[in-house]
Amino acid sequence: MLPDEGIPEPFNGSLFEEEAFLSPGTFSSSDEYAANPRFLELQEELRCVLFTAVASLDPSTYASPAPLEPTEGPAPRAARQSLDFTRVSIPKVRLIYYLKNWITECAPYLDKFDEARHFGVHIPILAQRSPALFYAILAFSARQTERKACLDKAYDSLELYQESIRLLASCLQARDPNVLPAGLAAPRRGCAALFDSFNVNGLSGGHLQAVFWCYARMELCGAIISNGAESTVLPLEKWVPAMPQTAGSKDTEEDLIRDLFCQKGWAAPDMHANWAVYLCAKTCDLACRRTRHVELGEVGDDTRPFLVQWTRLWDELQYWLEQRSPTMLPIKTTGVGGGQIFPEILFAHWAAISGNQLYHAACMMMLDMKPASITLPSSKPHHSAIWHARRVCGISLTNPHSGNLINAIQPLYIAGKLLSHHSEHIQVAKLFKTIEKTTGWGALWRLKDLERAWGYEPGEILSVI
Repeated sequence: MLPDEGIPEPFNGSLFEEEAFLSPGTFSSSDEYAANPRFLELQEELRCVLFTAVASLDPSTYASPAPLEPTEGPAPRAARQSLDFTRVSIPKVRLIYYLKNWITECAPYLDKFDEARHFGVHIPILAQRSPALFYAILAFSARQTERKACLDKAYDSLELYQESIRLLASCLQARDPNVLPAGLAAPRRGCAALFDSFNVNGLSGGHLQAVFWCYARMELCGAIISNGAESTVLPLEKWVPAMPQTAGSKDTEEDLIRDLFCQKGWAAPDMHANWAVYLCAKTCDLACRRTRHVELGEVGDDTRPFLVQWTRLWDELQYWLEQRSPTMLPIKTTGVGGGQIFPEILFAHWAAISGNQLYHAACMMMLDMKPASITLPSSKPHHSAIWHARRVCGISLTNPHSGNLINAIQPLYIAGKLLSHHSEHIQVAKLFKTIEKTTGWGALWRLKDLERAWGYEPGEILSVI
């Protein structure tokens, strides 16, 4: 495929890379899937389908998306539709297995920030009347099954992916926003174009909102990997509803967005976690704008001095921490010592696990680029990057929910770079190995990056865990 302009090289990816919604990542050294010629052809085909469709859409048509949500109670007999298993050569019994695997294994990964469980409940119902979406979720499930079982020569997922792409073009031409989950099989630039065209954002409601935040977490992953070289593909102002023109200054606009997230977060803890995704993405955006200003002399839309921007975002992060509802707080926390390397921090709510972890990740990135003129009191633990790093590791060790382990890959990498003791390195390495083994999601590629950062020979840590 042709690389998307402006996306770091590891992110020229696919349905089956970490940037894409519809599959686990393929950064594992044992996975040669992304080099498969047919897979590359399909990627280019999907890319063309999306950009052709987006070019024909009129964004003004979708000022207020009205997602078609499943209704409660039995549907009228004439409206009922059955799933179509006949479009591919794969035996029906195997397709049914992939569908069950989606509901029991895959959807919980994606529903970790969504109490309504749109991916596990609503998306399969929508798939009954959208073959493109149906074959997309089967492709995800098949690939997860192949990776988890180390079936390198199994290509059910490729056939399912191909069928989903074939069906997607007509759905996009029909301007059906409910097909957006299937469209997220595209690279990030294609996904961003879809959301922009359909005017879907993080507060659109229903399953479209759930799909948006799944995409947003992948955007954040890409921005973290770029290490300050790139921001999100979809500009952050499009992550939220347009602010009224009366907002005036940048500070006032940020106040309105903060209050909106805070209000929604108290009503639904998963939105408080989504707020953490947004703030972490803002941190990456600030790092990117700082890099471009220092290295390229660029001047962005935000003309406030960097010190002012840094202070404002730091205060927003601490406000996020202070405004957590009881659901977002840990139910048990222990210290270290007595052979325990990292603290135990147990959460009862799925979204609280990743939400708090992303807060710590954002704080580590912020402290790394703190202006020298700012002095933070050393008496407060959250002013220490090492404190945040140990809590990121402790959260993953204490809360083994698979979906949150996947979401922890990048925070663990940021934290791991700050850890200096060999015993800490071993614990973090075991976490990465656990993530890949239990979820089928590529994680060991990030451990290899940490090995270099720690000064080990390639594979040295992997050989002892």
